[in-house]
Amino acid sequence: MNRSESMEPNRKMVEQQPSGKWSLQDFDIGKPLGKGKFGRVYLAREKKIEKYRLHNQLRREMEIQSSLSHPNVLRLFGWFHDDERIFLILEYAHRGELYGELRKSGHLSEKHAATYIASLTRALAYCHDKHVIHRDIKPENLLLDFEGRLKIADFGWSVQSRSKRHTMCGTLDYLAPEMVENKAHDYAVDNWTLGVLCYEFLYGVPPFEAESQTNTFRRIVKVDLSFPPTPHVSAEAKNLISRLLVKDSTKRLSLPKIMEHPWIVKNANPTGTCVD
Repeated sequence: MNRSESMEPNRKMVEQQPSGKWSLQDFDIGKPLGKGKFGRVYLAREKKIEKYRLHNQLRREMEIQSSLSHPNVLRLFGWFHDDERIFLILEYAHRGELYGELRKSGHLSEKHAATYIASLTRALAYCHDKHVIHRDIKPENLLLDFEGRLKIADFGWSVQSRSKRHTMCGTLDYLAPEMVENKAHDYAVDNWTLGVLCYEFLYGVPPFEAESQTNTFRRIVKVDLSFPPTPHVSAEAKNLISRLLVKDSTKRLSLPKIMEHPWIVKNANPTGTCVD
């Protein structure tokens, strides 16, 4: 999982340890701040704070995913822990990550791509109805069951909110322009990602991929979109992608309109299964 969100420092007060209980192992040691006659001063951070932040984020992820019940969302049945580890009890996805299938084949057929996009659209409509924004949909976070039915997994960057958000999070190639520009965002970031994924399913690479992070950001903000000439991608598919990869988030194709789009209607398997 590629998680790039810069989280705000935790505000929880540090509890004073009993005298003599501190040790070097309790801290991450940072840069030197100064040097005196009898010693040196370093910036340090108590590891327990980092542990608390991680647990807080993981708790949010578990609470959101366990509350969702949809055929295209990987079920989280429960969890337990010991002194060092947290164990998640997840639905089994027999065929693993969609990423592996995409890398193996290079690109998907229009029928498979449309079926996966339709399944994703239905799942996101369900999530958005429950005020959940996923914010990190990518092939690595999409799993396939025995029949090739798609399952959204990894809700690590998801949030349940009725208001706009401001935290930049997710994975570089799939970020919406409003995130790249550090503007407020809402459910429409998931709609943008559907356009990125549809392009990647059909062409084998994300649409704004570049040789550097800076250039990728620039291409996303400009919506520098082009379609290489290839006979296996129809004009209808390009039309759907173009209507999702729109800089103004209010003008992106809505989830219900995606399901009505001619390319989806013509190509998607209504059962949601993809087995060759």
